[in-house]
Amino acid sequence: MLEGVHVGLKVDVDTLRGTREGVPRLAALLARERIGATFYFSVGPDHTGRAIRRVFRRGFAQKVARTSVVKHYGIKTLMYGVLLPGPRIGRAAGDQMRRVRDAGFEVGLHTYDHIRWQDGVATADAKWTRREFTRGIEAFAAVFGAPPRSHAAAGWQINEAALALEREYGLDYASDARGREPFLPRLGGESIAAARAAHACPQLPTTLPTFDELIGLDGIDETNVGDAVFARSTAADAPRLQVFTLHAELEGQRLLAPFERLLARWREAGASLAPMQVIHRLATASPLAVRPVERGEVPGRSGLLAVAGEAVVA
Repeated sequence: MLEGVHVGLKVDVDTLRGTREGVPRLAALLARERIGATFYFSVGPDHTGRAIRRVFRRGFAQKVARTSVVKHYGIKTLMYGVLLPGPRIGRAAGDQMRRVRDAGFEVGLHTYDHIRWQDGVATADAKWTRREFTRGIEAFAAVFGAPPRSHAAAGWQINEAALALEREYGLDYASDARGREPFLPRLGGESIAAARAAHACPQLPTTLPTFDELIGLDGIDETNVGDAVFARSTAADAPRLQVFTLHAELEGQRLLAPFERLLARWREAGASLAPMQVIHRLATASPLAVRPVERGEVPGRSGLLAVAGEAVVA
């Protein structure tokens, strides 16, 4: 059914608790099943509690109610940055991060301050963006001894200045957006030729819905959410290169069992499960379309996200 389909597994790690508890569980499961994945780490302060400011965003309250935020993140994490100081994740949990790399998993940069980036980058200027992005690069290098080779924007939030910085820093690829297929981002209305001539940093967008986007909708709960994702991946119009984003705070904890069942279903159907570097290698074997990165809605998630726009035609 899924022979020839490759599913890239992208693990976003947002919090200190996710790094200490969710990441080891996911790494153990994936190692046991001999499945590769890419872990994207938040390396600066954990300010999860400041997300309360999103309460006025359309759809945010409903999402919180559907996905049991307190159960998944814990009270202490929800106090970080509000009633408790935000711990520096890279300093407090660097050993756990390095163990993941040393176990053979690919690692990349998720963000410096997850809440600050997710809530601020879309409207930020180039100076703010450079400061935050550089902080992330430097904190990642302090943990791993080398800068990251890829970046996955927190909350699928990005701007043109950050896309330009990914080129400037020579990243191999990024996964900042939602879309159907890998592409080269177009910056500032540049031509196709200019986009291809610039230092290429392909986008490998998330193609599948996440667990937390589906739970609570259309009769989907924690017991059958994996079936819902599997159905999307086997749809007649599903691409051959797919990307599934999971979270250390969700699939690494309360949703580990449904994630394990989803992995089994994909393997039984003949899909190849791989880290993002494999998706990058396969995607760049042929010329990629050039697309702008725009802002749009994604079902099940509040606010506007970075999405792939229409392909640029010469």
